[in-house]
Amino acid sequence: MKRKTVEATMRGKRFRHLFHIVVVLLVALVLLLFSGQAGARELLVVGAHFERVFERTPEGEFTGLGPEIVRVLAAQLGHTVRFEIYPWARAQAILSQGKADILVGPYKSFERVQRMAFSRRPFYQDQMVFYALNTSGIVWHGDFATLADHRIVIMNGWTYGEQFEQARPMLKVSVANSVESGLKMVEAQHVVLFASNRRNTEPVLAKLGLAGQMAPLAHVIQVQDGYFAFPKRQLQEALRREFDQAFAGLVESGELKRLGQRFDVTVP
Repeated sequence: MKRKTVEATMRGKRFRHLFHIVVVLLVALVLLLFSGQAGARELLVVGAHFERVFERTPEGEFTGLGPEIVRVLAAQLGHTVRFEIYPWARAQAILSQGKADILVGPYKSFERVQRMAFSRRPFYQDQMVFYALNTSGIVWHGDFATLADHRIVIMNGWTYGEQFEQARPMLKVSVANSVESGLKMVEAQHVVLFASNRRNTEPVLAKLGLAGQMAPLAHVIQVQDGYFAFPKRQLQEALRREFDQAFAGLVESGELKRLGQRFDVTVP
């Protein structure tokens, strides 16, 4: 009886020892995964052409407020950066699928928050407005019901705020894949209104020679904040946390304000 008790005790000690080793190895593996994710590496940063926020020059250089912020913060955190530009809907899908590390510039919406992890703070702001021909005679004071009989074109993949989304079922809405296409649809009177933001639209108006024929309606649809977004996956959470911390320092030092002035972009 005594011998069996001793053997049982020894088996119990061996089991506890093995269990301890397994726990230590699992903890080490988890720490390795997280440290590898947060450690120095190349970040893939994606976006679409957003005037002065995310652009690519004819020489292939990425410029704008978004790339500049990412470069500054990546250097502080020890990362390198690679940028790629896509149509906006595709850029969002690539980020949501975890195939990129950062998406530059999305506005928040309920649907996007389900698919992406947003930075704690926004880095720019936009006024969303309706553009119309000066001869349209349309005066709008914010009541979407008064626009129910007018054809409206919006940008593919953009979000225009909660009030617009709630009113959308009553509106006659079509979709354009570029600001230039949206403005040309108004010029050709295929639609009456183009919903866009001033920052992206004003330079294209000038480029097309339409600045004297078309203008935004006085009432603003909504002021939208633009963020950085990250894959909504646990292994990328460490990157988002360290990015948020570094970006807070950029804001508090006044550097974000200086960069906003440099690129002529409104910052919060």
